[in-house]
Amino acid sequence: MEAITIIGGGIAGLALAAGLDPQRFDVAIHEQRTGEPAVETSLAMWPEAQAALAVLGVLPQIRAAGATFGEMALRDAAGTALVAPEVRGVLGVSRADLIRMLDAAVPASVRRVEGRVDDIPATGPLASGLLVGADGVHSVVRRTFWGARSQARLTPYLALRGVLTVPAHADTGGEYWGRGQLFGITPASGGRTYWYASFRSNLGPAGVDAAEALQQAKARFGESAPAVRAVLEHAKPDATLAQRIWTTPSLGSFVRPGVVLAGDAAHGMTPNLGRGACEALVDAVTLAELLNAHQLEDALKAYNRQRALKTQLLRLASSAMAEVALAERSQPVRDELKVGVPLTPGFPGKTRTTAGR
Repeated sequence: MEAITIIGGGIAGLALAAGLDPQRFDVAIHEQRTGEPAVETSLAMWPEAQAALAVLGVLPQIRAAGATFGEMALRDAAGTALVAPEVRGVLGVSRADLIRMLDAAVPASVRRVEGRVDDIPATGPLASGLLVGADGVHSVVRRTFWGARSQARLTPYLALRGVLTVPAHADTGGEYWGRGQLFGITPASGGRTYWYASFRSNLGPAGVDAAEALQQAKARFGESAPAVRAVLEHAKPDATLAQRIWTTPSLGSFVRPGVVLAGDAAHGMTPNLGRGACEALVDAVTLAELLNAHQLEDALKAYNRQRALKTQLLRLASSAMAEVALAERSQPVRDELKVGVPLTPGFPGKTRTTAGR
């Protein structure tokens, strides 16, 4: 049995543990937190991510629990639709549902180790076999093996997210782009509403108070469309996740001798393309399939070849989209152009211009 130690029990770590061959690998997964997320949020699953979930055998359950996106729109701050993509093949799923289903797919032979990993010793269990860093944007594995220059970078943006029990009206869905701020409204599972917001803030960078963040959001979006103000009136601090946005710098390679990175540890990005969770799933399933079929060195080379360049380009594109969506001085010019840019959840499909013809 070949030893594989996974640091991180989130989406990438659980998906990798679920995909590895239990007859070949002795797998241990270190989890800082167990159980479902304290605050529910929603994730957009692209077709590539759904294909990865199918490999793990959980796609039927995800589809049953998820919500299909209807017509969405890119709007100005007042709510006027600028472009309206025809959404195809995108599924909204609760993060809690996804974590629960991935967790259930992990073989019983995988050893669970609870607790935070703050350092990687040179000897001992963590230093034997393959070490997988799936421990998020602040990865201790990345810091240890890629050095101080690989540390996460703080953006000036605050992100708020939450799920409301009330359904979203069909004619209010999409993203609202204002001057230096954006707001999103999408359907969520069970007929509920998922919302998210982003703007510059000096809160944090750690331990952001949700109540204070909501107050800032209400002030920032006080002149926005009625649909946005209505969502914020329903939003409660205990059902809101408020965090500063961090990103991972370019690494060049996701592989070091005996070490590999996956998910946000490898390519943490802004949420403006809605690809973070999707790419974590694809990372994990790609890595598992390669490890199951090839010798370690060949598998890691193939993984790096297949995943590093693509995800780094997505990371850069997501940052560029954040600059456009959250533009301040150039916001009037941006809105005059009314280009058919993709929305934050990364909806594929044709784009129909509804304004500025």
